[in-house]
Amino acid sequence: MVLVLVFMAVVLGGQALFGLFMGAREHGQRVNRRLTLMASGMAPDQVYQTLLRKTRASWIGRTPYGALHDRATLYCRQAGLSAGPLQVVGFTAAVAGGLWLAAMVFLRSSPISTPFPQVMMAAVGAAGLSGAVALMWITNRRASRLRRLEEQLPLALDVMVRALRAGHPVISAVNLVTQEMSDPIGSEFGLVMDETTYGGEFKDALASLARRTGSADVAFFSVSIAIQNETGGNLAEILAGLATVIRGRASLNKRIQALSSEGRMSALILSLLPILCVSAVSIFHPEFYTSKFSDPAFWPVVGGVVVLYLIGQLMIRRIVQFKY
Repeated sequence: MVLVLVFMAVVLGGQALFGLFMGAREHGQRVNRRLTLMASGMAPDQVYQTLLRKTRASWIGRTPYGALHDRATLYCRQAGLSAGPLQVVGFTAAVAGGLWLAAMVFLRSSPISTPFPQVMMAAVGAAGLSGAVALMWITNRRASRLRRLEEQLPLALDVMVRALRAGHPVISAVNLVTQEMSDPIGSEFGLVMDETTYGGEFKDALASLARRTGSADVAFFSVSIAIQNETGGNLAEILAGLATVIRGRASLNKRIQALSSEGRMSALILSLLPILCVSAVSIFHPEFYTSKFSDPAFWPVVGGVVVLYLIGQLMIRRIVQFKY
């Protein structure tokens, strides 16, 4: 009897600890970054600036590359990075410098007749390899964040529908999403609330949300709200129908991703393998290429290979990407 009671006590204690752990985990998942920053004592305008990563006018904005810098900043933000494009470029350059120094140590162990071309080729290979890896990492991170946001959007619409049917105005329904949903959609809807609080139009804040996230589903949501504001109608029913449509699109997308997984993986390997091989050979055996620089057929062949590679990339993207 004592053993049975001990066993029951252990089971109940373990269940209680598991419940506390899961409760803390769920609470951590509900709290998004915006609420965390606000709870830390940061002012609302500072939270807004931090999440949007708006910087003051700098020398880049006054150059012809200002528009490119803005696009790169938006791309990094869509990937969920706290760093801007200049920080990413700096970190990539530091990694490339480390690879180049490793290549220099490797090259010193073998005799080189003409060191300057080999050194420059190793630098080009290190920069190409580091840049390709950084770009692939940021692209995958952006796609993952966008996929997570589109998975959360139907749940956010359900929250808004229930709030609207309970009699709350639409701005209160959006505020409820900011308090109940985790990142990324919790903070993104929170920015909509902040823009509206600071005097912006609600439909303009939603248009900014669609442009900021780069999601087609969020654009549908923004357009639906804008049309309802102009023409009227039952917003709860509109959002409920939109949630059904988004879930159907997500289901179709998962089927397409499953059916095309082999082709997409083959496309990824075919795209990355030439870059990785050429970069690795350029770093550790640059004389393989520099010894052919004097050949008159070398550079035309290199140009032709690059053109064929770019054409192949366009064809692969057309094959593995589907519009629906």
